[in-house]
Amino acid sequence: MGQLLKSQRFRRFAAQSVFLAVVIFLVAFFAIVGQRNIAAQGMASGFGFLERSTGWPMSFSVVETSARSTYAWILFAGFLNTILVGFLALFFATLMGTIVAFMRLSGNLLARFVGTTFIELFRNVPLILQIVFWYSVLAHLPVPREAVNVGDLVFLSNRGLMFPSPVLSLLDLAILLGVVLAFLAALGVLQGERRPKHFGIGGAVLIAGIFVVLWLTGRQEDAGLISVPELAGLRFMGGVTLKPEFSALLIGMSLFGAAYVGEIVRGGLLAVDTGRLEAGRALGLTTFQINRLIRVPLAIRAMLPALSNQYIWLMKATTLGIAIGFPDFFGIISTSINQSGQTLELIAILMIGFMLINYSIGFILNRINERLRLKGRS
Repeated sequence: MGQLLKSQRFRRFAAQSVFLAVVIFLVAFFAIVGQRNIAAQGMASGFGFLERSTGWPMSFSVVETSARSTYAWILFAGFLNTILVGFLALFFATLMGTIVAFMRLSGNLLARFVGTTFIELFRNVPLILQIVFWYSVLAHLPVPREAVNVGDLVFLSNRGLMFPSPVLSLLDLAILLGVVLAFLAALGVLQGERRPKHFGIGGAVLIAGIFVVLWLTGRQEDAGLISVPELAGLRFMGGVTLKPEFSALLIGMSLFGAAYVGEIVRGGLLAVDTGRLEAGRALGLTTFQINRLIRVPLAIRAMLPALSNQYIWLMKATTLGIAIGFPDFFGIISTSINQSGQTLELIAILMIGFMLINYSIGFILNRINERLRLKGRS
C-alpha cells in the first residue's frame, strides 16, 4: 500500500476520482432536493409540456409558426432566430471592424479621425442603450401607406424593411444545392483535386433525380420566381420583411461589435514585424499586396484568440433583444416560463442551447487557430 501511495500516477488518479465523485454527489443531491420541492408545491415536472400548443404566435420567425405550434417548435424557432441575428452580427461586425482598423492605421488624417471617432463612440456606449436607440429610430419611421418607396420594390416604414425575395420550395433548394456541388466538382477537377470530385458525382446524381421527380409529378410553377411586397391595407404582403426589432438588434450588435473587433484587428496588424513589411516593399509590392499577402495572414495568427472570445461574447449578447421584444431564444424561453411554469426544464434547455452555439464557435475557431499556428512553436 505504501508503494502505491508513493506513485504519482496513483495519487493523481485518486484525486481526480474523488473530485468526480463529489461533483456527481452534488449534482444528484440538488436534483433530488429540487424534485422533492417541486412535488411538494404541486408543480408538474418533466418535458412533456413540449408537445403542448403554446397559444401565442411569434412576431418574427425564420420558420413558419402559429398559435397552434407546440412549445418544442416555438423553442426551435427562437433558437434559429438567435443563430440568424447572431451570425449576421458577427459577419457585419468583422467586416466593419476590419475597415475601421485599417482606417485607424491609415496615413490619411481624416480616415484616422473617422476610425477613432467610430471606436470611441460605439465602444463606450452600453449595447442595450444602442439597441433601444435604433429601435426608437426605426419605430418612428413613416406608416406603411407613407412608406419610403424605392422603385416599387423596396419599402421602408415603421413596420420594417420590405424587399423582394425568391420563391423557393424544398425541391428548388435541392436543385440549387446540386448545382453548387456540381460547380465544386468542376472546380476540383480543374485544380486536379480528387476530393471535390466525389461531391460533384453526388450533386450530378441529385440533380438527375430531382428532374426525374419533377417530370413524373408534373410540377407546375404558379407562384413565379420572385415575391414582391405589395401594400394590402395597413401592411405589406409578399417579399421579406425585416421587423424593426430584428433590425435594431442587428444594427446595435454590429456597430458595438465592430468597435471591439476593430481594436482587435488593429492590435493584430501592429503585431506584425515591420521587417517583413519592409521586405515586401523592397520586392516592389504595392500597399494592397503587402496587406493581402503579408500583413493580414500574419496578423490573423495574433488576433484570432481574442477574436474568438469577442465572437462568443457577441453571440451571448443576442439575449438583449428581449428589451425591445425580439423573439430570440432567450425571449422565447422567458415567455414559455411565464406561460407553462416549467422553469427548471426551460432554463436547462436555454443553457444547453447557448452551450451548443458557443462551443461550436469556439471549436471551429480553435481548429482554425491550430491550422494557422506557426510550426515548431508551442
